[in-house]
Amino acid sequence: MMGTEKNQSTAIVFILLGFSEYPELKVPLFLLFLTMYAITVLGNVGMIVIIRINPKLQTPMYFFLKHLSFVDFCYSTIATPKLLENLVVEDRSVSIKTCMTQFSFGTTCVLTEMVMLAVMAYDRFVAICYPLIYTVSISPARCVLLVTVAYAWGIISTSVLTYSLVILSYCETKIIDNFVCEYALFLSASCSDIHFSEIILFIFANLSAFFTLIIILTSYLFIFVTILKMHSASGRYKAFSTCASHMTAVTLFYGTIFFLYCIPSFQSSKLVMKVGSVFYTVMIPMLNPLIYSLRNKDVKETFRKLMHLKIISQ
Repeated sequence: MMGTEKNQSTAIVFILLGFSEYPELKVPLFLLFLTMYAITVLGNVGMIVIIRINPKLQTPMYFFLKHLSFVDFCYSTIATPKLLENLVVEDRSVSIKTCMTQFSFGTTCVLTEMVMLAVMAYDRFVAICYPLIYTVSISPARCVLLVTVAYAWGIISTSVLTYSLVILSYCETKIIDNFVCEYALFLSASCSDIHFSEIILFIFANLSAFFTLIIILTSYLFIFVTILKMHSASGRYKAFSTCASHMTAVTLFYGTIFFLYCIPSFQSSKLVMKVGSVFYTVMIPMLNPLIYSLRNKDVKETFRKLMHLKIISQ
């Protein structure tokens, strides 16, 4: 009986509709998302290269930013090609195994990014509130440890979440009005008891969101108090400017998740959910390198030098 259920589940497919209900927008949307993906790849890979080659950027803040860019690049690469494919092909079916693989890699990136943003907030907290012990507290070994914790949490949490989906049985082809494979899609397609899976999702989703937000908000609370105590206006501006990019990235990331999954009226709108999914799978990975580079003179200077060398070589 178990073997029959497993074979039946393996044969089940999901049909990801994406934006197929808007046939007149296929070409414009394809060109738009392709352009955004190209900017994402260029921005994040460029950020990684710039940080590696510029001696001025060999600091903990940029070490974490390099890994954030890597995670954003991976996440966009997991989701965007399938989005583009669904805009040009008629057969939008995807096997449950492929869908679960996309879910696993995508979730690993999201959970890793949550922890990475919290680590970057902690880095700014130590740099501004305890500058005299910054080099000791955020040593190279500590940086590696913190990044390892971020990746480990993403991998371990995703493994548990994926296991909670693998043990379910799936007994019907499911039409999904989205372009990404999310946890809720598997639960809606399952014909077995999903109570255990819902508990696992509740625990790990809330643990990740709650603890990372607590770290971020607590860090910035102390940062703001420290900045307000500064007597020099230029010192306050400099301290605030080092946090502005990160605060923008955090607001975009958590703001999108909050509006998508915590406000019931938004969840009832399929179009809003799809546009929201585009925002955090395509837009945010594209915007993050732009946010961090626009306010950073060292990054912009290195980028100009690279472009100058490229023009000369041509």
